[in-house]
Amino acid sequence: MYDVSDTLPVAELRPGTNVLVTGPAMSGKYDLLCGLLADGLRAGDAALVVTTQNDAGTVRGQIGMADADTPPLGIVDCVSKERGVEPAEHDLNRFVSSPGEFTGIGMSSSRLLEDFARQDQQTRVALDSVSQLLMYADVKTVFRFLHILTGRISAAGAIGFATLDANAHDEQTVNTVRQLFDGMVETRTGSEGRELRIVGFGSEPTEWTGF
Repeated sequence: MYDVSDTLPVAELRPGTNVLVTGPAMSGKYDLLCGLLADGLRAGDAALVVTTQNDAGTVRGQIGMADADTPPLGIVDCVSKERGVEPAEHDLNRFVSSPGEFTGIGMSSSRLLEDFARQDQQTRVALDSVSQLLMYADVKTVFRFLHILTGRISAAGAIGFATLDANAHDEQTVNTVRQLFDGMVETRTGSEGRELRIVGFGSEPTEWTGF
């Protein structure tokens, strides 16, 4: 089991669980991902990030693991090559040409997952973001990619999180994407700051709580 109680209003998530993190822009979805990964690394879980918005070096710094090598933090960087940024060198960084290179993203993330599994590492996977993928391909193509990715996460006994800016897409697109996930974390900016709640997992939504 994966202990997520320091970040979410649930105690644990079962291996193989995939969670969609959805909410408006600037409501803390990415910060929440970083917190979930950092908590896991401190607890001994490996982390794997597919980043379509920040380069690998930035992601390592934001998670707080810029220099540490254990537990392993693997990053599939989809932005450095497209933006002409000098790739951040690290043994566990992988680079693809753009967020639209689904084959490269899938192969790189699968190999890292397999490497971590051979090391008997529990792994937390984060994709930031589905909305960026939808700028490069139609919803059917993105759905097929996510179906494969979430399936590999489940098969590896990992847990996965993916962000989606719900306000940037129509209801049909959001509903199509959410079918692939076991539950959701919804985020919003309330009167006292950022808030979240858990939806799904066979129970009523939790109360909105600050984070």
